[in-house]
Amino acid sequence: MMRSAAEVIDMEALARDIPKWGRALGIAQIGIADTDLREEEARLLDWLGQGRHGEMDYMARHGSRRARPAELVPGTLRVITARLDYLPPRAKPAAAVLADPYRAYVARYALGRDYHKVLRNKLARLVRRIADAVGPFHYRVFTDSAPVLEVALAAKSGLGWRGKHTLLLTREAGSFFFLGEIYTDLPLPVTGPASEHCGSCRACIDACPTGAIVAPYELDARRCISYLTIELKGSIPEELRPLIGNRVYGCDDCQLVCPWNKYASPSPEPDFAVRHGLDDAELIALFQWPEQEFEARTEGSAIRRIGYERWLRNLAVGLGNAPHSARIVRALARRAEDPSPLVREHVAWALAEQERKRRSAAQ
Repeated sequence: MMRSAAEVIDMEALARDIPKWGRALGIAQIGIADTDLREEEARLLDWLGQGRHGEMDYMARHGSRRARPAELVPGTLRVITARLDYLPPRAKPAAAVLADPYRAYVARYALGRDYHKVLRNKLARLVRRIADAVGPFHYRVFTDSAPVLEVALAAKSGLGWRGKHTLLLTREAGSFFFLGEIYTDLPLPVTGPASEHCGSCRACIDACPTGAIVAPYELDARRCISYLTIELKGSIPEELRPLIGNRVYGCDDCQLVCPWNKYASPSPEPDFAVRHGLDDAELIALFQWPEQEFEARTEGSAIRRIGYERWLRNLAVGLGNAPHSARIVRALARRAEDPSPLVREHVAWALAEQERKRRSAAQ
């Protein structure tokens, strides 16, 4: 223990103060959970056993450790959970972009600055504020950056409930938010879980373009467009390409149809404002970016993580899915001999799709 005489700290008062300090930093909600995730561990192991994590080997590599906070960070007694709303203000309406097959849809969370940096900075500042009040203590901050069961911990701490799409839901803000955690040895009183309010609704299940939500609360990542366009490093399965439409980085369909997201408000966080017009960009325009432009325009963005090659792969699929256009064919043809085998494969598929549509229209 880095902290001495913990018993003299008023933990009840501290637990009341931490959410106030969080709100002052722009964090929408704070909860406190214990470390017992035995039920979630069984669920995780079953999901891994079915191979539903796809190529996300890190999920299996850490295995049950994800469900055991005290093994990941020895000495952990509590997890302080945080919610940071991200819906970008003044973004082109998602439905309008999705309805235009010539435009590129980027998941709303990725339109601004990389959330890892934004939320991690806020949690680090919150830690410093806690230390000012109680002195040195043992902690570790996470923002989707380690084997942590974020949704389970957030639900356990009362930030919301797990929706049928497996994301966390709140009655006050829907699901357009990020989650972060502070693992700590402070024996804080916990906040209880929230009640569930999905009822008989299955809007998210019915809306999933690829049928990735195979049952309520069950996601097969191998079919999820967010997995296919972000996590998957290789070739996108041909049978799933037409279902991706114009979604080039992530997918929000399950969130867009959720009734609770009518309560989601634009984030006041300036870092989440739209950058470089990516809320309403043409597929062709993005596909024509040279690598240097990709690097410059995605600096500080979550999009940077997939790299230029996968960016082109995703855009090629979007162009193949668009109605036939001579402009699209010319743009694709210019990359038909791309140095990357991955890009060449998806460009060839897209050109074949464009040709098929041309012939169909001519009949």
